Amino acid sequence: MADVAKVAGVSHQTVSRVLNDHPNVRAETRTRVLRAIDQLGYRRNLVARALVTKHSRTLGVVSFDTTLYGPASTVYGIEQAAREAGYFVSIVSLRTIDRAGVHDAIDYLTDQGVDGIVVVAPQRSAAQALEDMPTGMPAVAVEGGQAGEVSVVSVDQVEGAALATRHLLDLGHETVWHISGPADWLEAEGRVQGWREALTAAGHRVPDVLAGDWSPRSGYRAGKRLAEMTSEVTAVFVANDQMALGVLRAFAEEGVRVPEQISIVGFDDIPESEFFSPPLTTIRQDFGAVGRRSIDVLLRQIEAEGPCERERHVVPPRFVARASTAHAR
Repeated sequence: MADVAKVAGVSHQTVSRVLNDHPNVRAETRTRVLRAIDQLGYRRNLVARALVTKHSRTLGVVSFDTTLYGPASTVYGIEQAAREAGYFVSIVSLRTIDRAGVHDAIDYLTDQGVDGIVVVAPQRSAAQALEDMPTGMPAVAVEGGQAGEVSVVSVDQVEGAALATRHLLDLGHETVWHISGPADWLEAEGRVQGWREALTAAGHRVPDVLAGDWSPRSGYRAGKRLAEMTSEVTAVFVANDQMALGVLRAFAEEGVRVPEQISIVGFDDIPESEFFSPPLTTIRQDFGAVGRRSIDVLLRQIEAEGPCERERHVVPPRFVARASTAHAR
């Protein structure tokens, strides 16, 4: 910084004010300092800055199975929002989800000196592990259930499932079958709840749930079962688009026409869903909004430098109509 100040003909303090976007710097002075920075190839020493400010400008993220579209898109949204806020991100991705693994990841990030931690906690075991978050560490859980020990940001899974179910009922279907996600996933629980509540509120029969595991293979197996029941099945709500892809494959092999015989709605609106055959009606989650909201909540905690009230923020989903649904036959 001393070299930059010398080349720009200003004080060390003026260089510091420019670097920190202080408003009380004349435009021509700011331009001169920035030109000197470019000329000298100056880069801040972030380690030294952290020692002085007690902030590393780094946020920790704990995630799970980022091969799945939802968690991967959530992490991407968080990372983009953090960068826009001027923070770096350190990510720990766990292969298996258990309390000990979450604790180890949090301990690792705490040892790295992160200013706060976001935990993508779609499973109940991960959400429960947050009860032992280190005292004083700013933290936010994404899809972590009800706000308890930490603040929570989530998509309204219940409302998304209800939107899908009501759409099919509005098309005249007598009931809607459901292929769920894994039982220990909070998102899967919310989607089952929304589906069941929508059917019950409308006075329609609630069929047995067919269990899936988010994979197209599990959707394929469920689709084979449903293809044998075309006399009573006319509408299916599938808990994610990947499983819906498997259902479509099974129906095609069994000669079941979509949507003429059975209508299908998925969840997530993955980029490929509009190119399924037929294009998939689905529920879109705004992962960008989830990322921005979670970083906003975390930064408020960091800036407060003290205990904050626990918050819960719910991001609304959006219904996306395509060609995989039609009026009941």
